[in-house]
Amino acid sequence: MPTPIQQPSQLYTAMATTLRNSAGLNVQVGHQEDFSAPGEQAWVLIDFDRNAPGVRAADGRIAHVLTLSLQVIPALAASAFAACDLIAVLKNLITDNRWGLPGDQCDLPMNIDGLPSMLGQQYKAWTLTFEQTLYLGPTLLDDPLGIPKFARTWEVSNIDDPDQYTALEA
Repeated sequence: MPTPIQQPSQLYTAMATTLRNSAGLNVQVGHQEDFSAPGEQAWVLIDFDRNAPGVRAADGRIAHVLTLSLQVIPALAASAFAACDLIAVLKNLITDNRWGLPGDQCDLPMNIDGLPSMLGQQYKAWTLTFEQTLYLGPTLLDDPLGIPKFARTWEVSNIDDPDQYTALEA
């Protein structure tokens, strides 16, 4: 079972690890500060563009709807369409990917879109943007004793009586 995540930066780390370890990609992965100029390998620069509110998870965790961008800068010797082709490969990888993070804390990516980048004039770069929702913080399912309990209205005489609740089975 994946380790619970506590902060958005863990998504960056998980994404970078996945991209570096993906067979056949052969890319350098980092963020804007890591990039100085194109080289022998293509670059994928990961950036967080926005952290918007979302609907709480069913367990009460707070939703963070993150807008992310992957800027692809092709290798120096690459063709004019290399970045566009790499965007297509990344889109296939991103779709349905939770980056090894827990499924109850990381939704699937949404609104995936690839466009020529602002660096396109100089490097023929492309940017792939998408949204991914993380659910962070404590759950609201635990009572103060740390023992989740439940009751079915048809099985108890008073739904407001905590003594009639039963502990959830693990």
